Amino acid sequence: MTRDIRSEEQARPHGTARIDARIDAKYAGLSPQERRVADFLLEHLGDLAVFSAADISRETGVSKATVSRLFRKLDFADFREAKDHTRAMRSRGVPMAPPARTGASGALAALEVHARQEEENHGRLMSLLADGRLETALELLTGARNLLVVGLRNSYPVALHLHQQLIQARPGVRLAPQPGQTLGEELAGIGKGDVLVLVGFRRRPALFARLMDAAAASQADVILVADGTARGYAAAASCWLECPIDSEGAFDSYSTAMALVGLLANGVLNRQVATGRRRISAIAAAYEELAELEGP
Repeated sequence: MTRDIRSEEQARPHGTARIDARIDAKYAGLSPQERRVADFLLEHLGDLAVFSAADISRETGVSKATVSRLFRKLDFADFREAKDHTRAMRSRGVPMAPPARTGASGALAALEVHARQEEENHGRLMSLLADGRLETALELLTGARNLLVVGLRNSYPVALHLHQQLIQARPGVRLAPQPGQTLGEELAGIGKGDVLVLVGFRRRPALFARLMDAAAASQADVILVADGTARGYAAAASCWLECPIDSEGAFDSYSTAMALVGLLANGVLNRQVATGRRRISAIAAAYEELAELEGP
């Protein structure tokens, strides 16, 4: 039976539930003025880091005392604790609505902010890769007997793209999980001499820790591709590739992850140009024979 995630959040002790779930649980017992503040909070969760209690009071037209009383009813010690709570939600990857921007100038400003954040993310990625870990990853990917690329939830598109690029550069590359199959079926047979690429960006499924344990037990080398929230798993990996995915918007940005895929696939191809080119030619010939792609 499908579980109601919001109901589960409401069932938790209020001190650990998300702020939106706390508001839902308390809403019926709030005064009209408190409800006005609660509605404002739900519409501006992504803005709380830049708001003050006085800002909320002014925007909603209620007293600062009412604002403070609402946060206490929501089981926060004060507004500062509520701000820390929402920051922690965003750091775990919970989508939070960004400040509203309207009109042509607002859209342009949003684009400029986005571009600056993307530039910062890519700069950090290049800095993180400069210590030799990219070369280590390429050695593992090139020398492995077999490669298994695993990605779950929001990590799956990155894993899929990496798989699609690598199979053009070398044989023996698989993607997991496949539709209708469990991970156990895919992990069977992976062992010493193989490489397991685990893509694990934040909001990972609870089984990710067990997946890391299974990878270690297999004796295969492990390349971990993830954001900084996976740092606790880095010691168990043969190679740890950290990708910043920070965004000014509600959702994480995976442009650095896709850029890393390009670096890895091109690096593998460049390390075995002759065999890689032959494989690419064979694949292209198969495309033509099967008429799978559009013509020029």
